[in-house]
Amino acid sequence: MPPAIAARPRDARGYPVLAITPWRGGVPDFAVTSPARILVCAVERRCSICGLPLGKGPVWRVVAADEAAVIAAEPGHVENAAGTVEPPGHRSCMLYAAVVCPWLARPNARRRLDAEGAGLHVPRGEARGAVGEIGGAVVAFDTYEFTVGERVEFRYRGLVDFLPHLLGEEHVQALRDAPHREVEPVEACPPWLLSDETAAQERALRYQ
Repeated sequence: MPPAIAARPRDARGYPVLAITPWRGGVPDFAVTSPARILVCAVERRCSICGLPLGKGPVWRVVAADEAAVIAAEPGHVENAAGTVEPPGHRSCMLYAAVVCPWLARPNARRRLDAEGAGLHVPRGEARGAVGEIGGAVVAFDTYEFTVGERVEFRYRGLVDFLPHLLGEEHVQALRDAPHREVEPVEACPPWLLSDETAAQERALRYQ
């Protein structure tokens, strides 16, 4: 587990809670992503997983099989012209998400519960799927842009790196090597991206 994720608040089972996961009554709601928290991360250029600054380098995201297959076929012509609700993060954080999140890690994974993500509805039982030998990918881009409407939508520009997988566990070695390749964060996550939901909502109001 990357140090920045290990420092995150935990649920009752000991699982780290993402920066974009809202808290209700002192309990994290993993089935929902918070539009307010996503907005804060977008404006402040923070990782949607750990909540720490992204810095000036490339930004990373995990993509599903369909998008990964398109990138693999035409890596020089990738632009998210249609936009996506998936926010960016650090390389090590996205590798970790691809390895441990059941929905991201396995193409045959099915949702145990309905899920909502900034305007996106994923029904219970839906499978993630694969395209041939591609189940998804961890992808780096030069930068991102975002728009704010009913939801926050991102567009990523300038493909930098492409790490495809059928199963997320294929990234385990890269994840283990990540601390030796990246500069460790030197600051703590702000309270508005920890377990204080009131602080998160108040912070988001600054940017609306």
